Amino acid sequence: MRNAAEDHRYPLWFFLISQIFIGNLAVALAVDSITPTQPLAGNRTLVSSDGLFELGFFTPNGSDQSYVGIWYKEIEPKTVVWVGNRDGASRGSAGILKIGEDGNIHLVDGGGNFIWSPTNQSAARNTVAQLLDSGNFVLRREDDENPENYLWQSFDYPTDTLLPGMKLGWDSKTGLNRYISAWKSLNDPGEGPISFKLDINGLPEIFLRNRDKIVYRSGPWNGVRFSGVPEMKPTATITFSFVMTKNERYYSFELHNKTLYSRLLVTRNGNLERYAWIPTSKIWSKFWYAPKDQCDSYKECGTFGFCDTNMSPVCQCLVGFRPKSPQAWDLRDGSDGCVRYHELECRKDGFLTMNFMKLPDTSSSFVDTTMNLDECMKMCKNNCSCTAYTNSNISNGGSGCVIWTTELLDAAVRGGRRWPSCLHPRSASDVAQGGDSGDASGRTKRIIIACGIAVGVGILLFALSALFILKRRQSKRALGKNTELRGFRDRSQDLLMNAAVIPSKREYSGETMTDEFELPLFDFSTIVVATDNFADVNKLGQGGFGCVYKGMVEGEEIAVKRLSKNSGQGVEEFKNELRLIARLQHRNLVRLLGCCVDMEEKILIYEYMENKSLDSTLFNKQRSSLLNWQTRFNIICGIARGLLYLHQDSRFRIIHRDLKASNILLDKEMNPKISDFGMARIFGGDETDANNTKRVVGTYGYMSPEYAMDGLFSVKSDVFSFGVLVLEIVTGKKNRGFYNQNNQQNLLGHAWRLWRERRGSELLDSAIGESYSLCEVMRCIQVGLLCVQEQAEDRPNMATVVLMLGSESATLPQPKHPGFCLGSRPADMDSSTSNCDESCTVNQVTVTMLDGR
Repeated sequence: MRNAAEDHRYPLWFFLISQIFIGNLAVALAVDSITPTQPLAGNRTLVSSDGLFELGFFTPNGSDQSYVGIWYKEIEPKTVVWVGNRDGASRGSAGILKIGEDGNIHLVDGGGNFIWSPTNQSAARNTVAQLLDSGNFVLRREDDENPENYLWQSFDYPTDTLLPGMKLGWDSKTGLNRYISAWKSLNDPGEGPISFKLDINGLPEIFLRNRDKIVYRSGPWNGVRFSGVPEMKPTATITFSFVMTKNERYYSFELHNKTLYSRLLVTRNGNLERYAWIPTSKIWSKFWYAPKDQCDSYKECGTFGFCDTNMSPVCQCLVGFRPKSPQAWDLRDGSDGCVRYHELECRKDGFLTMNFMKLPDTSSSFVDTTMNLDECMKMCKNNCSCTAYTNSNISNGGSGCVIWTTELLDAAVRGGRRWPSCLHPRSASDVAQGGDSGDASGRTKRIIIACGIAVGVGILLFALSALFILKRRQSKRALGKNTELRGFRDRSQDLLMNAAVIPSKREYSGETMTDEFELPLFDFSTIVVATDNFADVNKLGQGGFGCVYKGMVEGEEIAVKRLSKNSGQGVEEFKNELRLIARLQHRNLVRLLGCCVDMEEKILIYEYMENKSLDSTLFNKQRSSLLNWQTRFNIICGIARGLLYLHQDSRFRIIHRDLKASNILLDKEMNPKISDFGMARIFGGDETDANNTKRVVGTYGYMSPEYAMDGLFSVKSDVFSFGVLVLEIVTGKKNRGFYNQNNQQNLLGHAWRLWRERRGSELLDSAIGESYSLCEVMRCIQVGLLCVQEQAEDRPNMATVVLMLGSESATLPQPKHPGFCLGSRPADMDSSTSNCDESCTVNQVTVTMLDGR
């Protein structure tokens, strides 16, 4: 018989065994995975193995909709860090989250109706969805030997929160752009208008935007931190990193103390906020936020200004600059920015040094990580369009090169003396020699002295220039009295006088456009003799304007462009070409030797180009093999240099408006020269926005969308034409008239499709042969696609294009969708037509397409 003591111990033993069983059962129920046989439904949740994160269904306050989300398990109130179906909620019951028959994650309602499924999943068998200790919800093969070989992961699709280990940025292999965006409202986690997104153009930096409006900019990564965030200091607790490889560019942070929690949040009111969890007080403590002061506001001080919260007013001009709007500046509004006291002199210019800077916007900058600072300075000095340079990486003594060729925008003085970013802006030689080489927040006294010296020198130079111009004009008038009668008819003289002098509202690059030019005048009889009375055997080409003939004058070969009486290029175009090309001197522009005007005859005489126009060789099956890859690459670079000269380096900015293969001439050595300036227009030196015209002239296939549709032309419309030309040179095919048989795409659409499919090398013209540089080919294709992007503001300027073409290690941005790249071939357009004048009206804009010019 059992004694009383044994009877007393039995209930105690049974109780201990039952408690162990219940505890093990509780642990077993706290699963972290979903399998095909074990979905997630109702109030069940997944819990990460370390117990930190929990995944399940939740309903925001005041909402009747249910969402799949992840939150911290032990923190109250519930802090949601990820929402799966943020734009596809379910009403009423929470639904069921399961692994479908295709091996992917699916959210369905109680009746099995589809509600939501994550994007970009890869179909596979034997899959499992697991919540990791990092808070990452992943889909993987259950039998995969590599546990990190994910088919899909929530970290690739963040919502409003960046957790440790999350990547904010681009993955070129998958095409993913990971960014965070605020909830729409307190009870709606859908994607709102506020986003924090990495821009990989130039030197990567992150922008906080409200829809398309930039609110705040982090400044570019300088190898240690973002240059606009001096508080970004790595410690034993937290470190920040930026990865920039061929396949990925992203920012992330890591926590090294697992008992601490931290997160970066983008809020509905347009702020960035970093929080840390304080266990003792059980609250989230906000220890960093942006924008936090006036200098964090984007473009607060405009172009060539910088913001310094230690100064009053906070907006200051770079040394050598003055406020563009002094009255607004006095009212503490610096948004108009600054302008130079003196014009630059290119290779005579110097550079200033500004320390502790939030570097200017780098979206359009040139980056080469292999150059040192001295090489960077030399490249900048030799490029007259370069406005500033700096290192791309300040760690380990500094390395890499960043060059700006546009106006400096959104610079600011920021602390961080341990890791200072330096900026070297271009300055006039006299300012650079006496300028401030210390901190950007240099004393006001130094700025006043520098400005005073600059103004004094400017007044002196102005007086000397005025005296020189006056004497020069007096000398020309005296000479003109002896030579004005040269046997030409009165009408011819009137035309030439009108063409020779152009009134202007402004000066550019120190030269006035009212200067007269001296151009040799040829007798019509001389031209008749030179061309053997315009014999057909001497005809070099023919177009809508008339014909071009080869001629010989005093042993020198010339090209004679004779405008027909019914030419689409009339008196105004003839005068325009006279007034432009006679003043332009560049190795990649055709040289005008003289002109002839006699009654109805309007003739221009050019230097003779032995290899005629580019199209006569490029699109000719028998001659295209003459253009090997090196020759084609040299032609592309030469055209780019010539166009850069027109846009930025000539005495006045010129928009060509009709850049195409037939207007590129080739000399004896196959050097390219841009010709035909009849449709060109002058931009003033201070004009940057597009002009508008109701008469759109150009050639079908080369015109940019904004020009063809709305009559807006700018340097970016020339850039579009250049991009088309680059793709034609690489492929040997015309954009106008090329249509892929399978999908009815023109050359731009065809190139875009192959580029996206990573088959860009298939675009190369077979006539080139086997000797070519694949890197150069792919770089040219990418540059061409960047130039033909649909939105004008996305296209690079020609200074950036020249830099991209000239550097083998330069990092190029990924192109966006090109303009005019899709659609069937117009039924009434015959690609074989070489001589036609067509007009149509689009959006009340008259379009005149002059083919074969």
